[in-house]
Amino acid sequence: MVKNMIKLGDVATYINGYAFKPKDRSKRGLPIIRIQDLTGNSYDLGFYDGTYPQKIEINDGDVLISWSASLGVYIWNRGKALLNQHIFKVEFDKADIDKNYFVFAVRHKLKEMGRKTHGATMKHIVKKDFESTEIPYPSYEKQVEIATNLNKIFRIIESRNKELQLLDELIKARFVKMFGSIHESTKYPYIAVKDLTNVISGGTPSRDRTEYWNNGTIPWVKTTELQNNVIKNVDEHITESGLAGSSAKLVPIGTVLVAMYGQGKTRGMTAYLGIEASTNQACACILPSEKIDSMFMWKYFELSYDKLRSLAQGAGQPNLNGNMIKNFKVLVPPIELQNEYVAFVEQVDKSKSAIEKELKKTQILFDSLMQKYFG
Repeated sequence: MVKNMIKLGDVATYINGYAFKPKDRSKRGLPIIRIQDLTGNSYDLGFYDGTYPQKIEINDGDVLISWSASLGVYIWNRGKALLNQHIFKVEFDKADIDKNYFVFAVRHKLKEMGRKTHGATMKHIVKKDFESTEIPYPSYEKQVEIATNLNKIFRIIESRNKELQLLDELIKARFVKMFGSIHESTKYPYIAVKDLTNVISGGTPSRDRTEYWNNGTIPWVKTTELQNNVIKNVDEHITESGLAGSSAKLVPIGTVLVAMYGQGKTRGMTAYLGIEASTNQACACILPSEKIDSMFMWKYFELSYDKLRSLAQGAGQPNLNGNMIKNFKVLVPPIELQNEYVAFVEQVDKSKSAIEKELKKTQILFDSLMQKYFG
């Protein structure tokens, strides 16, 4: 059955935000909404207290589309605000379309749009490419039916993610109860990582040398694989010659990995090596040491995600570096208490694993329906 299609440019008008300058920002007025305020990566919400064109005002229920650096579609629900550049506000003024259906359709198409991104340092969607992208256009009643079905499953996914978030908060609360504040405790000493263990980084064998990659057996970890997880499987492997012919290094089980740079939320993400592996140069590899439990070290860095990211921004650069990791101070309680905390975390992680298993099933169902409706 052939689907009726419609171009996004024939659905609505897309209004770009205003290019606010640093001098426009103040501590009062209406919030200036940037892409990082939509993605949850903001550390410095700015305000504007002057006159502005009405078209850049956003209110609850408005649909916003970030089209530069990070691609996404959002329904705004945080009150009156002003739209910064690189975000479209959607005005549904051209076609009879259900807003929720539109959001799901665009969300599905974003991957396709991502392949059309332009720009070396700041990838973005060209507006004409965006507006020429087609989505299925059934009757309005069918749109509502599809959106309702997807919303039911999406709410279950949100609920599962909320459960995981609450368990993460439980882990954090247990840390505070046992040791005091994460970064300002007076119970135990803070010691720089370099005084506890060694920190090294990896490398990337040349992609032009096929002998470095073909039939490789040595796991090679990229920062995109750091998801606050235990790594036991990886996407790529390198050969012995690839290891020898590059800056990549083999690091042992129990190594804590920290992403020093990467797109979106990657910078500051962590992982614990459950296998012997090599890594790319964007991973800081904190080697196991008798001076601190490696699992405790990992969990401490996981709890320090926001501090790590703000540390990089505070240095006037978008990245962390090896020296920042080496000089990062870690709370070091007695080893018995470290072990007690790790045991608690492992119990909570069992509950998280059960939820994640159900979440994965629900996500597969959701993705299959998205493909059915919009693929």
